[in-house]
Amino acid sequence: MHMANPYVSVLSEDFAADPYRYFAPLRERSPVHYEPAIDSYFLSRHEDVKRVLTDHATFTTETLQVRAEPVMRGPVLAQMTGAEHTAKRKIVVRSFTGQALRDQTRAIHANAAELIGPFLPRGRVDLVNDFGRPLAVHVTLDVLGLDKKDWQQVAAWHSGVAEFITSIVLTPERRRHCLECAEQLEAYLVPVIEHRRRHPGEDLISRLCTAEFDGVAMSNRDVTALIINVLAAATEPADKTLALLFKHLIDHPDQMARVRQDPTLLPAAIAETLRYTPPVQLIPRQAEQDTVFAGTTVPAGATVFCMIGAANRDPDAFTAPDTFDIHRPDLGTARSFTAAAQHLSFGTGLHQCVGAAFARAEIETAAGMLLPLLDRVRHSPGFRYRETGLYTRGPAALPLDFTPVHEGATGHRDDEIPGLAE
Repeated sequence: MHMANPYVSVLSEDFAADPYRYFAPLRERSPVHYEPAIDSYFLSRHEDVKRVLTDHATFTTETLQVRAEPVMRGPVLAQMTGAEHTAKRKIVVRSFTGQALRDQTRAIHANAAELIGPFLPRGRVDLVNDFGRPLAVHVTLDVLGLDKKDWQQVAAWHSGVAEFITSIVLTPERRRHCLECAEQLEAYLVPVIEHRRRHPGEDLISRLCTAEFDGVAMSNRDVTALIINVLAAATEPADKTLALLFKHLIDHPDQMARVRQDPTLLPAAIAETLRYTPPVQLIPRQAEQDTVFAGTTVPAGATVFCMIGAANRDPDAFTAPDTFDIHRPDLGTARSFTAAAQHLSFGTGLHQCVGAAFARAEIETAAGMLLPLLDRVRHSPGFRYRETGLYTRGPAALPLDFTPVHEGATGHRDDEIPGLAE
């Protein structure tokens, strides 16, 4: 493996272009990497990252008051503890399990069929910009009960919110833009919230509006923050992982052939994609007391960034970690979408990503529908692959060519869709 300078700045253009080439040197030579420009520590070993994410007393989510709350318009689930966290998380999680999840899976399939349909006769699609991104927003709006005709506007506002949360450094101009996006999204949501209070339905916003905590209904601010929380949790991982899944399978044709022959391997392919190239690369925490990692003291009050991509490539946690292998024995596919996962792509512990089950359903449903349709799928001629993002990371685009399919080929019955047969 190419050995890069372990003391490269995580904030540098070289690192942003390809962080994976720096992960092994960081783990081996600088596992507690300090960035003076932002007075923060970056941890890259699996053991250290897992310790931070599971020790909630020593490493808190206080940093989210600055990193998330201004654009979430209120406290998010990750900031909550105790009874409040348990009660509010349960409300959200119930909307992504059981019959609700089965209904959502049918809606995901319908949305995916509608989006891919126009591209099938052409034999070419950008899996990121033509399909993955709009699909992620469409299905999340379905869960929330918001009008999909507004999806492009909601997506633009969400983009500003996500930029604020995931940017390590923001210029004053970009900060102002992000806050304006959050304000406009809140202004859009408040009338919807007030209407759902009077006329509740079966959607998640209605459930939030009619739920109580300590005998008191949640305020508009509380509900707004949870809606934006769900919007981010349900959209960020899914579109990136879907594109990365297809890239890795195309780059490993033997594994693509195995998944095509045996669709039950699809969950393993998704889990390995999450491990190998996690869409969320950094998770921040704040140290509440001086803590020692690998002989280096992280002082109380310091911001600590858990480097998920580096932890997921740690040879102490995975055999041959820089190899994409859907058959790896140490993956643990069955638990890969739970808090017990060996990879850390959804976080772990108390604040494991609330959208993990929904993201799995979305990716499995979309990929399970696309694989039979995109016959002889390959990268479009002349395409140069590029990933973007330091905090969240995924392909900027993924143009694919495939054998054209006649129109109407996505009209499967429910009993033909994996996981939907009663």
